[in-house]
Amino acid sequence: MDCHTKEQRRKNMQAIKSSGSKIEIKLAKALWKIGYRYRKNNKNVFGKPDITLKRYKLAIFVDGEFWHGKDWAKRKYDHKSNKKFWISKIERNIKRDKEVIYRLRKEGWRVLRFWGKDIDKNLNKCISKIEQKIIEKKQS
Repeated sequence: MDCHTKEQRRKNMQAIKSSGSKIEIKLAKALWKIGYRYRKNNKNVFGKPDITLKRYKLAIFVDGEFWHGKDWAKRKYDHKSNKKFWISKIERNIKRDKEVIYRLRKEGWRVLRFWGKDIDKNLNKCISKIEQKIIEKKQS
């Protein structure tokens, strides 16, 4: 059972932003600091990646563990209320993520997806992965 009233839950859910999260900003600032220029939530790129480096055709997504189903096979039944809705919603998100990756790769983009916690705990490792993709692009 939910510990919040319907009105409290509604307000909590409305407050969740689709872009500009703390984790997203942390990654973007780190990229800017080392000299990479990017676009945030570029509407001209399919799937509206969180960060795009057009010069290198690199699309970066920052995924929240809850919304994008990290460890979904284990966590699928953790929801206490409205299970049918949440399972359906998160599975749609997972499916959409796969479709976005497929289409972007087909269009010649390199795609990186990071979990929010990975950025929070291992920012340098995430930056290294991005730089590795940039090096690969320069060499090809």
